[in-house]
Amino acid sequence: MSLLLPVLLALLISILSGLYFLGAFRKRRHGEPPLDKGPIPWLGHVLDFRRDTAKFLQKMQEKHGSIFTVQLAGHYFTFLMDPFSFGTVVKEARAKLDFNKFAVQLIEKVFGYHTTEDYHKFLQTSSNKHLMGDGLVVMTQAMMENLQNLMLHSVGLRKEQKAWSQDGLFNYSYNIVFRAGYLALFGNKTSKEAGSLEKAKEQDRIQSEELFQEFRKYDRLFPRLAYGVLPPKEKMEAERLKRWFWNRLSVQKGANKDNISSWVLDQQQVRAESGMKESMQDRYMFLLLWASQGNTGPSAFWLLLFLMKHSEAMKAVQGEVDQLLRETGQEVTSGAPLLNLTRDMLLKTPILDSAVEETLRLTAAPVLTRAVMQDMKLRMADGREYSIREGDRVALFPYTAVQMDPAVHQDPDKFKYDRFLTPEGIKKTDFYKDDKKLKYYNMPWGAGVTMCPGRFFATNELKQFVFLMLTYFEFRLQNPDEEIPSIDVTRWGFGSMQPVRDIQFKYRLRF
Repeated sequence: MSLLLPVLLALLISILSGLYFLGAFRKRRHGEPPLDKGPIPWLGHVLDFRRDTAKFLQKMQEKHGSIFTVQLAGHYFTFLMDPFSFGTVVKEARAKLDFNKFAVQLIEKVFGYHTTEDYHKFLQTSSNKHLMGDGLVVMTQAMMENLQNLMLHSVGLRKEQKAWSQDGLFNYSYNIVFRAGYLALFGNKTSKEAGSLEKAKEQDRIQSEELFQEFRKYDRLFPRLAYGVLPPKEKMEAERLKRWFWNRLSVQKGANKDNISSWVLDQQQVRAESGMKESMQDRYMFLLLWASQGNTGPSAFWLLLFLMKHSEAMKAVQGEVDQLLRETGQEVTSGAPLLNLTRDMLLKTPILDSAVEETLRLTAAPVLTRAVMQDMKLRMADGREYSIREGDRVALFPYTAVQMDPAVHQDPDKFKYDRFLTPEGIKKTDFYKDDKKLKYYNMPWGAGVTMCPGRFFATNELKQFVFLMLTYFEFRLQNPDEEIPSIDVTRWGFGSMQPVRDIQFKYRLRF
């Protein structure tokens, strides 16, 4: 009996500790947002959240209002759904709300890259230098040259002039934009090694195609990998793919290429000077590839599809493209030099800009997450104040909170190519809800210090792709009456959404 009591006490302590860990004893304190722990200890609402994030958050908002805390796989997330209050989160100091801590954990899980929490600061600085301003001029030119190699290498070959090709529009768009972006950033095969410039370009086409096919395998696994729910066989495949990319994108192999972007070289140099092992630098190159090219291709698909399904939008964008060519004195005819589409030209496309922004409003849906570093107060735009606990997370989901809100965007489910244009044909930035002007009316790139640093380069990639398609190709849907495919809801929260199925189209060069 004397031994039984300590054993029972130890068992009781273990059970209570387990229940505490599972969140069984967490209660809403005075001044905190509504708390909804969900039906399953520790897991909470994670199954519903993963199944359809947008639908789940809409349900929670209807139940609890514009701010609430939910339990997701052992973590407590406070979602803020009032767009007027987004600035409270976006502008809060890192000492209270830190993006990096959450990002570092996700990056280690998904890419096997171990970093310090200040990695984002340098990435932001380097991106501002090389993917904006004068650096963007260089990158736009590199992207153009690689798009021409992939899309227009057969211009002038008579056999190719009359032949229609058929492909899935998603596969084609993702393929071309991904490969051109990869080559623009990570460099080209050298003419010396290949034997000639034309052979080097051919090898770029072949090797980038192989890289894309492997990337798509990883891309399909990515959401479940990020959530940590891959079954054993797929987990092994994800590890195989990581090793494949670490090898293919290694610093050692990159040293043998021409035209590596200053952005990539900058990242390599800083990590090498800091004493980082080369094997870890190789892992970082894979992270850079995914961060730079994982979303642009899907966005290119949606943009081109919306234009094809809306004749008035296609006509308006085509007219803008033709006008710009006339203004720059360029003729796109058989035997003429290939189009020289510069960064300055891309600054003169307000209609295409609006179509791009409308596409992103409809299809870009990141979850913007911050780690709560200390107990704090979160002040809403209407004056209400809520207590948030250290160790929790604060999150925004602009897709449902503002981008698809009919009070902000009339007929939010419809594609309106001129939604972001004023009657005078310039960029529209005045949007209102309940007669009050909104600062955050569309957030596909995030906001504040964590806004996507490569957004200008990514936007140019989209515009260059569409510009070349409209200029050099005839293309149409195989079945013009086929409905636009639905969004794959399992990918909510990871940037640009993907369709549940591809849609067939055919295309051919005009000459």
